[in-house]
Amino acid sequence: MTEQKKNSDQITRGPARAPARAMLRATGMTDADFAKPMVAVVNSYSSVTPCNMHLRELAGPVSEGVRKAGGVPIDFNTIVVSDGITMGTEGMRASLVSRETITDSIELAVGGHALDAAIILVGCDKTIPAAAMALARLNIPGLILYGGSIMPGRHKGKAITIQDVFEAVGACAAGRISEEELGEVERAACPGAGACGGQFTANTMAMALTFMGLSPMGANDIPAVHPDKFAAAERCGKLVMDLVKSGTRAREFITTNSLRNAATAVAATAGSTNAVLHLLAIAREAGRDFSIDEFDAASRNTPVIADLKPAGRYTAAELFEAGGTALVGKTLMDAGLISDGPTVSGRSLFDELAEAVERPGQDAVLSVGNPVQARGGFGILYGSLAPGGCVAKLAGHNRLTFEGPARVFNSEEETFAAVENGAIQAGDVIVIRGEGPKGGPGMREMLAVTAALVGRGLGDSVALVTDGRFSGATHGLMIGHVTPESACGGPISKVADGDPIRIDVDARRIDVLADIDARQPHPHPPFAGAATGVLAKYAQLVSSASEGAITRATGPDSTQSNAQQERIVP
Repeated sequence: MTEQKKNSDQITRGPARAPARAMLRATGMTDADFAKPMVAVVNSYSSVTPCNMHLRELAGPVSEGVRKAGGVPIDFNTIVVSDGITMGTEGMRASLVSRETITDSIELAVGGHALDAAIILVGCDKTIPAAAMALARLNIPGLILYGGSIMPGRHKGKAITIQDVFEAVGACAAGRISEEELGEVERAACPGAGACGGQFTANTMAMALTFMGLSPMGANDIPAVHPDKFAAAERCGKLVMDLVKSGTRAREFITTNSLRNAATAVAATAGSTNAVLHLLAIAREAGRDFSIDEFDAASRNTPVIADLKPAGRYTAAELFEAGGTALVGKTLMDAGLISDGPTVSGRSLFDELAEAVERPGQDAVLSVGNPVQARGGFGILYGSLAPGGCVAKLAGHNRLTFEGPARVFNSEEETFAAVENGAIQAGDVIVIRGEGPKGGPGMREMLAVTAALVGRGLGDSVALVTDGRFSGATHGLMIGHVTPESACGGPISKVADGDPIRIDVDARRIDVLADIDARQPHPHPPFAGAATGVLAKYAQLVSSASEGAITRATGPDSTQSNAQQERIVP
C-alpha cells in the first residue's frame, strides 16, 4: 500500500504518533510492522457455550494467514450471549440486545484504532449478524468466519440436537417420557464444540453470509471439530489480505441483490425466522433498499429443497457431507432463483457454485422440481392484528390457513405454565404479548413454549402469535414479530380471550374477527430489570421488528413515535 494510504497510518506515521508507536512497540511490533496493514482478528470466544468455546484455537491459524500474506494481526475480543442457555429465562432478554452491543464493540475497537481490515470469528446466533453489521458500518475490507456446527448427538440410534432436549421437556411434562429418559437426551445432545446443529439461527445466518459473499464458499460449512477447519481459518487470513490489497470494502458485498440471495437461501432451507430481523438490520447498516416484503417474495418463489432440522431429517454436519452450501446454491442457481455477485474469495458466486460436489446418493438437498415443500419456510402477513407486518414460520407443515379462539397471555412465563398444566387445547390460537423488542425489552425467543407444545403433541393443532420471536429450532404454524407491538399500543394489546383470529398465508392476512377498536390497550408494566442499564437504553432506542429491531441514536422515546415508524399496510 502506498504512503499515507492505510487507515492505520493515523496511528503509526509521523513524529506526532511517536507515543502510539511506543505503546505498539511494547506489544512486539517493529518498524517493519508499522509499514504493513494492521488487521483486526475479532474473536467472540467464550467458554460458556459450545458454540464459541473453540474459537480461541481458530484465531491462531487466522493470524498466521494474515502474517503470511503481509499483514499484522491484532487480536480483539467481544461478547456472546448463549441463546440455548438463556432460553426460557430472564437472561433471554439479553440475546437480541447483545447483537447491538457486539456490533458497537467491534466498531469501537476497530474504528477507534484506525485498523485497515477485520476478520471476525463467530459462533452463537447474534455474533453472526453483528459481525456483518459492524463490517457494514465500518465499510473496510473484511470477512466473517463461522466456527462451525456441532456434530449431532446420538440417542437410541437417532441423531439428536438441542431441539430434542427442549421437546423432551414437554414430553416429560406430559408423561410421554420418563425423567430418566429426559436425562439421557440431555446428556447425549451436545457432544462437543460447535453451534446448534440444525438449520437453526446460527447455521441459517452462516449460510446467508456465504450467499452474500461475506464468507468464503465452504468455510462456514466445515463442522467445528473437523480437521479441515484450521486450514480454512488460515485461508481466511490470507483472503482478508487480498481484500486489503485490492481495496475491496464490505459494502461491495452487501447489496440488494446479495441480500435477496440470502433471503432465498433461508427460504430454500426453511431456515430461522430470525434471519428476517438480521438481514433487515444488515441492510439498514449498509444503507441498502431492502424491506420485510422481500422475504415474502423469496418464500413464494422458492421451494424448500433442503431436508434439515428442525422440521426435516438432517443436521448441518450431514448437509456438509452431502455437498453443503455450494450444493444448495448450485441447485438454486441452475433454477434461476439467485443472481451472481462478488465474494470475498475474489471469485464470483456463480463461479464458486459451479464447482459444487454432490455426494452420490445424498437426499439432504432435493431438486426444485421435487422439493421437500412447495413454498419457502416463511411468509409476511399484515392485517388488523399486525398492521405493521409479522412473520409466519411455515416449516414442517402445509397449513396456510387457521382460525380459532385467542388464548391470551402477557408473558412467556404465563404461557409456558399453561402449556405445562395442560390448559391449551387443540384449535387454540395462543397469543403472547409484551415480548416485543421495546416491551420485553429484548424480544425473547419462545422455544421453551413452542417445544413444550410439540412435546405435548399439540405442535400440529394450535397456532401461536406473538410480538416476540422464535428460535431457529421452532417449527409449526408460529407467527412472530407482530408490529406494532403491545408496548406501543398495537392491536395485539387489545385482544381478549375468545376473540376469533383468522390466519391466511396465501392472502397475507392475520385478522382478529372482533371489534377491538374501542378497547383500551392492556397495560404493559415494564420488566423490573429494565428501569436502568442496558435494557433501559435498548427500550428507548430500538426500532420495530419490521425494521430489524436495530437501535438508532435518534430512536423513539415514546410509544407513539415507535408505532409511527411502522410501515402500515391496510
